[in-house]
Amino acid sequence: MSAQPTNAMPTTSATAGNLGAELKPAGEAAAQVKPCCVCKDEKAARDECMLFSNSSDPQQECQDLVGKYKSCMAGFGFQI
Repeated sequence: MSAQPTNAMPTTSATAGNLGAELKPAGEAAAQVKPCCVCKDEKAARDECMLFSNSSDPQQECQDLVGKYKSCMAGFGFQI
């Protein structure tokens, strides 16, 4: 009979696909998204319109892009 060490290393080898596997949240935490990570295209279009508008009232000119951004964020559960 050979004795098995109690602090044996895992038998799976480390690969690029599984190195962070244990660090990733599971379940509900994985389903939650951060506001910075969604609606990037809508946010970029809104920001570009507001920052580079030649209008005397950029808020009025960019109102449709702001609305699209708000709708997109609401789809992910963020109320702004």
